[in-house]
Amino acid sequence: MKKGNKILMTSLMSAMVMSMNAMPVLAEETTSNEKDIVVLYTNDIHCGVNEEKSMGISGVAAYKAEMAKEYGEEQVTLVDCGDAIQGDAIGTLSNGEYLIDIMNATGYDYAVFGNHEFDYTIPQLTKLVEKAEAKYLGCNFKYLGEDPKAGLNVAPYAIHDYNGVKVGYVGICTPESLFKSTPAYFMNEKGEYIYSFCQGNDGQDLYKAVQSAVDAARKEGAQHVVALAHLGIEETSAPYRSTDVIAKTTGIDVVLDGHSHNTVASDKVKNAEGKEVILSQTGTKLATLGKLVIKADGTMTTELVKDYAKQDETTKQVIKGIQESLEKVLGEVVAKSDIELSTNAADGTRAVRNQETAIGDLCADAYRKVSGADIAFVNGGGIRASIKKGDISYKDIISVHPYGNELCVIEATGQEILDALELGSKSVTDQSSDGKNALGESGGFLQVSGVKYTIDPSIKSTVMTDEEGLFVKVEGERRVKDVQVLNSKTNKYEAIDPEKTYTLASHNYMLKLKGDGYSMFADNKLLQDSVMLDNQVLITYIKESLGGFIGEDYATSQGRITIAVAETEKKAA
Repeated sequence: MKKGNKILMTSLMSAMVMSMNAMPVLAEETTSNEKDIVVLYTNDIHCGVNEEKSMGISGVAAYKAEMAKEYGEEQVTLVDCGDAIQGDAIGTLSNGEYLIDIMNATGYDYAVFGNHEFDYTIPQLTKLVEKAEAKYLGCNFKYLGEDPKAGLNVAPYAIHDYNGVKVGYVGICTPESLFKSTPAYFMNEKGEYIYSFCQGNDGQDLYKAVQSAVDAARKEGAQHVVALAHLGIEETSAPYRSTDVIAKTTGIDVVLDGHSHNTVASDKVKNAEGKEVILSQTGTKLATLGKLVIKADGTMTTELVKDYAKQDETTKQVIKGIQESLEKVLGEVVAKSDIELSTNAADGTRAVRNQETAIGDLCADAYRKVSGADIAFVNGGGIRASIKKGDISYKDIISVHPYGNELCVIEATGQEILDALELGSKSVTDQSSDGKNALGESGGFLQVSGVKYTIDPSIKSTVMTDEEGLFVKVEGERRVKDVQVLNSKTNKYEAIDPEKTYTLASHNYMLKLKGDGYSMFADNKLLQDSVMLDNQVLITYIKESLGGFIGEDYATSQGRITIAVAETEKKAA
């Protein structure tokens, strides 16, 4: 090569190096490792570690081991995108600890808080974080108290070095946690918020926190950035959706998401610079296992693994041991009762689906007192067992509410309350109609707290429903009369105001999912969303409000629902 050409070539190479140093690091240009990187991911497990229709957590452990053999153990990472520790008795009865044990056995490396990680209180979550072998991340979860050591603090991101290739993992928690868990958990004794999720400002504070963490990870040498998010893609979660965050930020290569329970193998969403970012989510309860592959050349792909039959025996044995321990816990005495609270009437016929019962009052009171709402509804079909006199175990309480429905609180107008009561009473029949004092049944019959009323079964129900059984309207005379709402300040009942807004507590099945036809609440403002399981609500009320003792106050029903006696029966009397 001629001398002039050499000088020219040297100058060009120097200019290229200077240019590269001045440019942001690009994924495809900086890999020094010839091996692929595999990131396995889960979200919204909700205690479903051993589901019949999924691979189960033992399958996840087995698949991770298989990937380690194929790619090298140091090249495989397992992460979780939130809502792992709540959703079934195994979580409820251990305050999440059994799930952390199982995740440790499975080999999780990183995790992010879902809104349900907070369900057992911040102090308990702090213990779980300390116990977990996975590193919890959250760039927008911040403690605002005066003493930083007094609160729960987690790193905004982590840098993982794969033989010279650095991947930054950024954690993002949904700001909806403030009302989709228990709001009081994030407050001090004065009712002031001491935790923040960078909420408000139309999402701008969240985007800023995410961008700051991404930039810091890049500055620290991250060649790829993977966001571990619990944000979801539902319209109701705007402006905090994963798609919103992607659109308002730069520097993220992949978002592994959770919260909305969607199954997304691989979607492409453009960021603030118009570059495509991969978005993926695995569904819920290990319906699938996510697999992100970062190739040696920097390209990335995601896929969902299902129908995987292999099981890791070590993890399987850990679960088996926990389940055996769980049986012991289920038998643990947690309360006592001086009385029997039955789902049946005195004659042995089922009553909880057609008239007020003492156990219905107890369950409804639990929803109202634990949530702080004005009114509470519990569908009779959701109360599945009686509470015996004497010692009460966890198993006894879970038998009452076995479905795992979740406490929610909404705003509802007095008119919507009236419509709901009318729908709940539509199957109640005239007690004297067949001479046997029989009542029609409905799983949607409402056991109530904070309200009282009369049902006149001599008036034919004029509730109209659609083909799916969803409430449409009341087209004629109403059979629910004299509806009164308890004033919590005066402790006296007052006539309901159809125009007034009340706070209503029930569970997600009725308030969000239109269960038993209660469609009038589906679009209402949520104040508390899926705060805790129904059986946990009952446990909390009995232990904390009643001191672990059910007394004579619940010996009989409270007189909240009166079923009018027919005129013919009055005359006969």
